[in-house]
Amino acid sequence: MKPTKLDQRFLESTRGKIVNLLRGSSCTVEELAARLGLTDNAVRAHLTTLERDGLIRQSGVRRGPRKPHFTYTLTPEAEKLFPKAYDALLNQLIAVLKLRLPEEEIEGVLREVGRGLAEGVPAAVGDDLQARVQHALRVLESIGGAAEARQEGDKIIISAGGCPLAAAVSAHPEVCRLAESLIAEITGTTVKERCDREGVPHCRFEIDS
Repeated sequence: MKPTKLDQRFLESTRGKIVNLLRGSSCTVEELAARLGLTDNAVRAHLTTLERDGLIRQSGVRRGPRKPHFTYTLTPEAEKLFPKAYDALLNQLIAVLKLRLPEEEIEGVLREVGRGLAEGVPAAVGDDLQARVQHALRVLESIGGAAEARQEGDKIIISAGGCPLAAAVSAHPEVCRLAESLIAEITGTTVKERCDREGVPHCRFEIDS
């Protein structure tokens, strides 16, 4: 099963080491075996698992002295699983904005970013509110959130046990306005942010249904 992220334990495993090597450049079975100190057959077994999980693919053929050798590279999906520096960059960006702009202008900028992100998202399949809410959940998942929606009385609640922008939200709570505007733009409704920022941030957004 493909991991949702490439954590340290995975990266220290043999398959993780193969993924790291392929991140630098495409390699043949023989090249990977030499660099890892493994047999060709052992490397092939790991490559079969990684290919099944959608992390690698055959990328070409390289001429050898006696026969051609297949080369392997990472899939675009695997590249997305590597940790990125977005949290640190967003934190620093908000910190600089706070030095230069009034609070209401910072909030306006974050809302505009959320709306801008929504503009790049394909329209939901189906015009009813539930279809648009499900579409918003998929968009949140694509940026690292694992959210769900449920009905509570006359409201639809979008919530998550974590937050895709947790590192930034902990220092700058106003970042939640970005996600609020993103969801509002996608669903075409008024969305109220009710996130829990005590300890590890937890997302919660309310929509009138």
